[in-house]
Amino acid sequence: MLERVTTAIEAELRRRLGGAFTSDELADLYDQGTDWCSNLAIAVAPDDPYAWDVRIVADAAFARYLRGASDFAGGRRTQSQ
Repeated sequence: MLERVTTAIEAELRRRLGGAFTSDELADLYDQGTDWCSNLAIAVAPDDPYAWDVRIVADAAFARYLRGASDFAGGRRTQSQ
């Protein structure tokens, strides 16, 4: 169930950020709050409150999604041209 919720949050990140994005844009979205992640987790797994822990599911989804940032290079930021 944790994987299912994490995948749903990743899909929502894709919808919110669109195509190309930077690590700063993703961080800005995270800084705006993760209440929406809680709401999504409850909707996806209404009978599994352990899967609502944003520290687990949202952080995992954001970390996975970060790999697709245009300035992410295996843990190091690339310099914009």
